[in-house]
Amino acid sequence: MPSVGEVIYTVTMASKRSPPVTPNSELVLSHDVHRAIVSPWGAALRRYFLMESSGAEADIVWGYSGGSHKKGGQGDVLIPFPGRIKEGRYTFDGASYQLERNDKEGPNAIHGFVRNVPWTLCEQQSDRVELEVAVDATEYSARGYPFSLNVRMTYHLQSSGLSCSFSVRNTGANVAPVGVGFHPYFTVGTAQIDEAEACIPAGGYLEFDDRLAPTGRILPAAGGEWDYRQLRSIGSRRFNHCYVELQRDSEGSCTASLRNPYNGHTVDVVMDRSFSALVVYTGDAIAEAPRRALAIEPMTCASDAFNHPEWGLKRLGPGDTFAGGFTVRVNTSDRAERNRQAQ
Repeated sequence: MPSVGEVIYTVTMASKRSPPVTPNSELVLSHDVHRAIVSPWGAALRRYFLMESSGAEADIVWGYSGGSHKKGGQGDVLIPFPGRIKEGRYTFDGASYQLERNDKEGPNAIHGFVRNVPWTLCEQQSDRVELEVAVDATEYSARGYPFSLNVRMTYHLQSSGLSCSFSVRNTGANVAPVGVGFHPYFTVGTAQIDEAEACIPAGGYLEFDDRLAPTGRILPAAGGEWDYRQLRSIGSRRFNHCYVELQRDSEGSCTASLRNPYNGHTVDVVMDRSFSALVVYTGDAIAEAPRRALAIEPMTCASDAFNHPEWGLKRLGPGDTFAGGFTVRVNTSDRAERNRQAQ
């Protein structure tokens, strides 16, 4: 793991040029006790942790360093579609398209195009980084997406936590189907995620078939095994669910939470109005580290929204921009004690 404060990848300001991006390119962001590791390879959030008063590093986003060490989509940015598109097929404005079937679980397309490509580093400060990538129709038409986009990602550490914001601009001549998602895994210090509690404020979830593709039905969460609208133990439940019908506060935000019941450590994922779905996954298929952390994946549309546009698919007109973001907020007993002493 890179040492804290070490700048591994940076822009040479005099020339405005940066070194070649590889899967091992990484940089460290720092603000107060907050640290984040971000890579221009895929604009991935590779790690987020706090420096405790004891000098220990308390992981918030379970992550990795070095491209070969990634497990289960850790920290990926999912554009222009998050989740699975059934059999990789979709119809948009009367035309039919076939995407690459790159899903290990079945003949589906999964998670878009930008998570395994180099991004351009636009701006870097000690606590903030902005990255950019283009999706060009001339390259992606043959892969089933004849649309052009400019995508920007910003990670910003603040005293309140880590903010992750995006903007997608249609640089083409036609209306484009667009979805945005993120794939962080969260931990509150338990050895297994079974010991933690979760709150998923959603009224329903998609029914999946045996290949994890949506059937088209939305099942009610209320009163059932997968009703997590209030904090409750994860236990041995195997989450791989796409929740919809998100519940919001008076400002339009939706907050999903993970909590350690033994010490009260809590991670809140606060999503703005741009997000309409949330995938929750216990990582059971990660051979090296099953159930180590909980993926809480903010998504602006549900899985397979290219075939179900009513599930939040964005129709982005030429020249239009779609923007939004979420914030990761942390409350630990260590921080609470320091705040108490400061009062």
